[in-house]
Amino acid sequence: MSQWMEHWSQIDLDGHECEVFEPTEVNSAGWVLIYLHGVHEGSLRDQAVFSQQFQRHGLPVICPRTGPTWWTDRICPAFDSHFTAEDYVCRRVMRYVARRWRAVPPAIGLFGSSMGGQAALRMAYKFPRMFPVVAALSPAIDYQIRYDEGDPIIRQMYDDAEAVRQDTATLYVHPLNWPHHQFFCCDPTDDRWIESVERLQMKLQSLGIPHHCDLETIAGGHGFSYYNQMAARVIDFLVNGLTQLSEKSESW
Repeated sequence: MSQWMEHWSQIDLDGHECEVFEPTEVNSAGWVLIYLHGVHEGSLRDQAVFSQQFQRHGLPVICPRTGPTWWTDRICPAFDSHFTAEDYVCRRVMRYVARRWRAVPPAIGLFGSSMGGQAALRMAYKFPRMFPVVAALSPAIDYQIRYDEGDPIIRQMYDDAEAVRQDTATLYVHPLNWPHHQFFCCDPTDDRWIESVERLQMKLQSLGIPHHCDLETIAGGHGFSYYNQMAARVIDFLVNGLTQLSEKSESW
């Protein structure tokens, strides 16, 4: 892990921490990735396999840290009393990316894991032109179950479990407007989240929306054991999607 530490730094962006990966040589196309962490806030800087993939493709990566906000568009006082986690990503992080690396859509890929995986999908469904290339590892889609379990943060943001369900990624899927390239994966032994991921897959299939997914690979259930196993595939998917969009950039 130590060989990658020099590529990672920490910045303060509007009063909140972000981790940044800077490759030795930035890709010539100017692509940048944004990563959304899970509820336990596991950091990619601790996962050598992801650093290797970023370095291999020459990808700058920014990883905002918001705590267990579920990256919603609702004020979460534990994060910030003035703006939401979603707004932080879509406005403040995006402005920083444009300023530092001169990257704007469609040259920005969005991905996340668990809590961040569902959020990456939700944001891409809400703003497909902002995030036309998206990937999700073990997305915790039906997080209304956390409300029923008494999650204090979620109960602070929502009035009831149904309000949470109405705010989940699946409910934002639009039959005529979707991200150009989307991939999601979930270990079939991940009993907590696999059913909601399967429901998303069925909805996309029924609407004829193009997507890629892997709900068959078994690699440790839910957590970084699985994420690391899928890292190369996820980053390759994002790069391939960004490549295809760059070839069509004149019509974007």
